[in-house]
Amino acid sequence: MILVRLAPLLGLALAGCVAPQSAAPPVRVAAPRPVPVAGLEGVIGSTASALVSQFGTAALDVREGAARKLQFAGPVCVLDAYLYAQRSGGEPIVTYVDARLPDGREMDRASCVAALSAQQVSQ
Repeated sequence: MILVRLAPLLGLALAGCVAPQSAAPPVRVAAPRPVPVAGLEGVIGSTASALVSQFGTAALDVREGAARKLQFAGPVCVLDAYLYAQRSGGEPIVTYVDARLPDGREMDRASCVAALSAQQVSQ
């Protein structure tokens, strides 16, 4: 009988342990800012059309949300360029590049840019 009388009190006590549910505001992620790096001046800060002019048609063009990745490949290396709009509605620009050898090993980014640029000039 005591349990029957205490049941409503127990329910109230446990209800006080539950945190109130509230909707968290959406988090806005700022686009990465381009950082100048020696040998990458002609790439960092460039638009997609400028990259195509410099390296030719991208082997891969991937869009994910506000981000875009263009991949340029040649016999010497593979270059991934990551583009983000710096303001809402702005044209995306390259903020970071990554380079590797065709077999996946690391390669100096500036050397890859130079190799891909030279390849485009010779074609």
